[in-house]
Amino acid sequence: MAVPKKKTSKAKTAQRKAVWKRKSVAAAQKAISLGKSILSGRNRGFIYPLAEEEDTEE
Repeated sequence: MAVPKKKTSKAKTAQRKAVWKRKSVAAAQKAISLGKSILSGRNRGFIYPLAEEEDTEE
């Protein structure tokens, strides 16, 4: 016979959502920081392909 499951408390649900949101905020801050360092030219340890300029002097 089927038995109903216990209800998850609001505190437990809120805590789980807070952890999930905190992870997303940390990832967003890391991405913004990386973008700023690339634009300013101060990046260390992040390799990205530069746009190759075609030489017309040949």
